[in-house]
Amino acid sequence: MRRIATILLACLVPCAPALAAGECPDRSAYAPARELVAELERIVAPGGVQEAYEVPVNGVRHWVNVRGQDRANPLVLFIHGGPASPVIPTLWQFQRPLEEYFTVAHYDQRGAGRTFLLNPPEAVEGTLQVQQYVDDAIALAEHLRTRYGKRKLVLAAHSWGTIVAMHAALQRPDLFHAYVGMGQVIHVRTNEKLSFDYGLQRARAAGNAEAVAEMESIAPYPGDAPLTRERIVIARKWPQFYGGLSAFRDNSDWFYRGPRLSPDYEDADRCAINDGNVFTLAQVLEEFLEVDFRDVREFPIPVVMFMGRHDYTTPSQPTEDWLRQVRAPYRHGEWFERASHMIPWEEPGHTLVALLQHVRPLAEEGERAQAPAR
Repeated sequence: MRRIATILLACLVPCAPALAAGECPDRSAYAPARELVAELERIVAPGGVQEAYEVPVNGVRHWVNVRGQDRANPLVLFIHGGPASPVIPTLWQFQRPLEEYFTVAHYDQRGAGRTFLLNPPEAVEGTLQVQQYVDDAIALAEHLRTRYGKRKLVLAAHSWGTIVAMHAALQRPDLFHAYVGMGQVIHVRTNEKLSFDYGLQRARAAGNAEAVAEMESIAPYPGDAPLTRERIVIARKWPQFYGGLSAFRDNSDWFYRGPRLSPDYEDADRCAINDGNVFTLAQVLEEFLEVDFRDVREFPIPVVMFMGRHDYTTPSQPTEDWLRQVRAPYRHGEWFERASHMIPWEEPGHTLVALLQHVRPLAEEGERAQAPAR
């Protein structure tokens, strides 16, 4: 429980325990394990791709990671959560099987991870608005499409990233075969209420007087009072403790410590995850709290939602409700019964099967439809 209390729970998805200013622990003891992970992850298949590079996008140098066993496979652009919680340092935990059927591109968003280190703060300060993130995602999609010779990509996103991806799909549907939302955000204030109610109910059932007292101190939540950082910290703390982040667990050290074994990040990069989150959060929080996709009744591309049955970080019920009423060329909701918010990490096999059943055929059909006549 002490670990949970030290997490920056105002994060929109999980972030690592906070470090003192300027502190960057030496993780060289993990180097032998990282070497083994790197060798296991090495793409050796002819025609495969394994690239990590920086590319300038809208005035900011972005860090990109692309992996896959066959360049001919559909290309997925994955937009990470956070804000400023990059997926690249935990790819080793879940992605390897997906790479046999998809080429997967990740990038660290402006203010996040290695991208945070690549740019002086003054180059990014004041640019952290949702539309700027959307513009970056669209520009990166254009870049990847050209670099890898694809007509369109599959767009996938997790948590905070689903806000960016939804807007990108609505603004530039011509770039994407389909959209896959994981831990989808539909209406932030509804999510906050459902999450809080779950945490309070579980705390009362468990007789956890500390949790009940703390949560009742900010009730009703979110209510009409301002959604300050302090209120959000309390509201997120207990639902996550009761498995609302990672199902059936009272902590998520497996995720927070995952970057220690990543061959893609150096120590400075790992520390930049924390630094980037602190830098980013205050600048995007107000805009994030107003996110509301409930009035989106027409979606221009096929949409597939992955929903964790136990997700009380971005609760899944609003996503199911939205999916039921939206009109789209194709729509599907996939429930993950043993997952909470961290679906690809918690149920990687199910993630792969669902992508093969519901997403890869859409990409293949789209490529055939656009192929020139012979």
